[in-house]
Amino acid sequence: MIRIGVSGARGRMGQRIITLSKEDRDLKIVFGLERKGHPDVGKVFGEVEIIDDSARIKECDCLIEFTTPLATVEHLPYLVKFEKCAVIGTTGLNEGQQKMIEEASQKIPIVFSPNMSVGVNLLFKLIRDAACVLKDYKVYIQETHHLHKKDAPSGTAKRIAQILNEEGFSIKAEDIKAERIDEVVGDHKVIFESNLDRLEFFHSAKTRDIFAQGALVAAKWVVGKPPKLYSMGDVLFKG
Repeated sequence: MIRIGVSGARGRMGQRIITLSKEDRDLKIVFGLERKGHPDVGKVFGEVEIIDDSARIKECDCLIEFTTPLATVEHLPYLVKFEKCAVIGTTGLNEGQQKMIEEASQKIPIVFSPNMSVGVNLLFKLIRDAACVLKDYKVYIQETHHLHKKDAPSGTAKRIAQILNEEGFSIKAEDIKAERIDEVVGDHKVIFESNLDRLEFFHSAKTRDIFAQGALVAAKWVVGKPPKLYSMGDVLFKG
């Protein structure tokens, strides 16, 4: 059985990860990690104790991280010290914080992705394939999320732009149309357009469960892997 720690356990994603994990007999949530001073520290929800002691990361096989950039990098030394793997879905990380994750991945296996959804990661693959062929097309990226999302454009939209740029396009963050509307979970659209035709790729998340389920798939996959920075593409298409 794989022992999972959930960082950001009382957040929206953390709660769904804990709930969905109960459907998998190969997984056991051994703790929920929250910031010091959180009102739920010391309480038990669904048989999961909420703690604020990062040193207890030693009790898990894999830490699933959906928190803030600061909390994410603060946990990296504990993961390295105890030689634990991690699945990181935190967005809004700056270049320095991403470099810290890369450095940690030289010592422990880490799956790091701005979007854990199986469907979105298939979208990444399809966009790369299209970009390889449609070199002379104009490309537009649009994304919509709920009003509570702090980063804009989203990490997923930035990853799409990165993929396109790796294939010869020149997309800047300010070129991405980002909207924050009501309780939209997450919509992403990529448009390839020429004078002759228009090709659209669109993914719409109906529920946050797709991200939570993807994180659990990644956690099961990464345990036992050698130190490296992995993506969900590695989990889904190379594993």
